[in-house]
Amino acid sequence: MDFNKNNKKERAKSKVNGRRDSDRYQHNLQFYSVPPTDNISLQDFEEYAVERLKVLKAVESVGVKFVKGTKDYYEALEKELKNTAMKFITKSVIKKEKDTTDTEYNDRKKDHISHFILRLAYCRSEELRRWFIAQEMDLFRYRFGLAGNDSNSIKDFLDTNNLNYTPIPDEEKENLRTELADSTYEKTTTFVEVTDYFKVPFTEAVDLVRSRKVYLSKGYAYVPRNELVSIILGVFRSNLSHSLAVTSRALPHLEEDDRLLPMLSSLSKRYLGQDYSNRKPTAGQITADMIDLLSKESFPLCMQQLHQGLRQNHHMKHGGRMQYGLFLKGIGLSLEEAMKFWRQEFTKGQTDPDKFDKQYAYGIRHNYGKEGKRANYTPYSCMKIIMSNAPGQGDTHGCPFRHTDADLLRQRLQAMAISKEETDQIMDSVKGGHYQVACLKYFQFSQKPKIEPTWALNHPNQYFEESRRVRTGGHTSQPKTTSHSAPLTQISTQSSTQSSTQQSQGSTQATVQPEDGFDELSLSMEDMVAIDGMQ
Repeated sequence: MDFNKNNKKERAKSKVNGRRDSDRYQHNLQFYSVPPTDNISLQDFEEYAVERLKVLKAVESVGVKFVKGTKDYYEALEKELKNTAMKFITKSVIKKEKDTTDTEYNDRKKDHISHFILRLAYCRSEELRRWFIAQEMDLFRYRFGLAGNDSNSIKDFLDTNNLNYTPIPDEEKENLRTELADSTYEKTTTFVEVTDYFKVPFTEAVDLVRSRKVYLSKGYAYVPRNELVSIILGVFRSNLSHSLAVTSRALPHLEEDDRLLPMLSSLSKRYLGQDYSNRKPTAGQITADMIDLLSKESFPLCMQQLHQGLRQNHHMKHGGRMQYGLFLKGIGLSLEEAMKFWRQEFTKGQTDPDKFDKQYAYGIRHNYGKEGKRANYTPYSCMKIIMSNAPGQGDTHGCPFRHTDADLLRQRLQAMAISKEETDQIMDSVKGGHYQVACLKYFQFSQKPKIEPTWALNHPNQYFEESRRVRTGGHTSQPKTTSHSAPLTQISTQSSTQSSTQQSQGSTQATVQPEDGFDELSLSMEDMVAIDGMQ
């Protein structure tokens, strides 16, 4: 039977079919006011969603490392976005549809569709909606800034999206020249003369009024062109927030499609980096006797907590065994060594060898794909640990930065010889909800020698490998061995994998392996039209 082996290549090279809709994609930057009506395969549906998610994760990562609006921030953001599959986002904002190639038109269509797919995934809770809105706003601000001071381009964009902001007449600007120049400390009359000003109700410019960046008169704010993005962002945020709320209420209508909902439900926890279940065999490199030393030198705090709990209690509940056991599998502990490690520890407590073999050995073999459906289970990513299965009484699993009381966490960090100043930096990230950033700072302050990481942390096994690299001078990620583990560029992210935030290396691209049969399925996006149309 011919299943068209070149289907994927043909899809990647596909051109625009039929007449292009000249009213829909006039510019690279979009306001996403109208949902898409295209038919796409489920594989493309998932790929678009993952690619968009990588973009938003990159925006989030840069936003917590740099002060927003600075030159360093925009340079770092451009670099990160160019490393994604949607690098066209860094192109100039305005370019009329009639001048675009088929590739550019398809890029705009992908931008449009991918945004609405993530709307479906991130409308499910208030926390997800807040995150999605924040990242989309930062991305919109960056892309709007690409237009610079091109008055014609900005006017064309405003007109296309029915944003009725027009510059005040030259006569009115001349009469207010002094007041406009005095409205902020950095403006001069020369600046006023060469800059367009927009007269808007002050209620639409509250942020600018608060920061004293505009002139107020008779209930109106006079906004210079370089601050217009703040006004437009307010409209963008309002529209997006309303649309997400409406979509959330209408989402149950999609429950009948069991192909779609599982994918949407897992997107917010999807891990996009190294797949640590597909490592090359490392039997003999990591043994049960090495775990104690490695836990002190190179384990992230979550795994240190699990190891210490196991050593103290000689027992561990199911959630902890899953999180810790898969982590040990990911660092290269073989099945034989894993059985030895767990048996030795459990039999020190109230579990005799026979009870261990009957109740716990099966679970260990199951994690290694030797029992049950023989699946190759993936070690938990940071986002899966943070977002799912919160620890209860007596549990030791979870993320210490997310699930531990702040005072207790501070006390624990200082007991690990982390200075007060360094602890304060970590706790600031925790307070802001940036738990992976807090863990990365812990990595920075706890390693010997201390280093400043230039990578984003997404996975406990990534933490381990980077720590081994630091401690061994960058020669290998495993201790006391002459062999090397699998290269970090070997990536395969399964569609069923739950996941987190960006790529483990800036230049590494994750590949999504869709589920079987997706090539033969076609999904109509009329569902999204109907949902958004309920507004």
